[in-house]
Amino acid sequence: MSPAPVHALGTGRGAHRPWWPWLRRIGAWAFFGLIGWLLVSQARAIDWQEVFDAMRALPASTLLLAGLLAAASFAIYSTYDLLGRHLTHHALGTRTVMGVTFISYAFNLNLGSLVGGVAFRYRLYSRLGLSNGIITRVLGFSMLTNWLGYLVVAGAAFCFWPLELPPEWRVGNTGLQVLGAALLLVAAAYLLLCALASGHVFRLRRHSFKVPTLRMALLQLVLSCLNWSVIASVIWVLLQGQVAYHAVLAVLLVAAVAGVVTHVPAGLGVLEAVFIALLSNDVPQGRLLGVLLVYRGLYYLLPLAVATLAYFATELRARHWRRRHPSH
Repeated sequence: MSPAPVHALGTGRGAHRPWWPWLRRIGAWAFFGLIGWLLVSQARAIDWQEVFDAMRALPASTLLLAGLLAAASFAIYSTYDLLGRHLTHHALGTRTVMGVTFISYAFNLNLGSLVGGVAFRYRLYSRLGLSNGIITRVLGFSMLTNWLGYLVVAGAAFCFWPLELPPEWRVGNTGLQVLGAALLLVAAAYLLLCALASGHVFRLRRHSFKVPTLRMALLQLVLSCLNWSVIASVIWVLLQGQVAYHAVLAVLLVAAVAGVVTHVPAGLGVLEAVFIALLSNDVPQGRLLGVLLVYRGLYYLLPLAVATLAYFATELRARHWRRRHPSH
């Protein structure tokens, strides 16, 4: 076999521009360098003794309640893939599906969606016998469920309880209300689609999307809205009611999108920066940062430790399953 011509080895947009990948890498590293510089400069201005004192001052009962709420949030999120199981009719058990979803969610929060939400689902589900097509449908429906609830909760929060944004932010309160209304309209359009075109299959290239029933869409909406509300309640409980719940919810929703846009793993520094920018007038900066660090421990690091152990257990279970079903 003769070697392929050099020009046939690259077909993407950057194939004839060898400098483009390097430019993208330099831009990415420059961006993360800027984020690091901002974090360091912010960290120098913080009274860390005040932060640690605020963490130590949290009552055990508050920590316990916040931990239970965090566990409830993970339990709710873990049901998202059960909706995908109903949609695809695969045969994995409820505990197995919820376990895979829990593991993926924990790694998703800490390592980003591509590593956690996508890669872990594909690896674990494929090792449990599901085809890539079914995994893709389950994953896509789970993501749709998550962001459908975001549209409604954020839309309502921005419309009816607008934040007092800093004057240097380009989006004013009116702009935030307009954004909230737009989010609600998008969610309403999805529900209307499910009501009028249930069962219809839309195809885009090699991918297809079957419109779920309105009942399924409403179940998606309820579960996701509940989950976003519970996540906000974890921080609100840690703040011990010092800030109104709807304000905490709205700030969390802004921080969630900021974390997705910046692609920083775990939204590291982004979450804290948004909360400090929007709530530092209501809560001392040191106390607020202490609460957020405790929140990270309860909602990010502790579940990650559990998910790591669960991942190895699931790998062993998958190996045992394949030995019993060698034909799959």
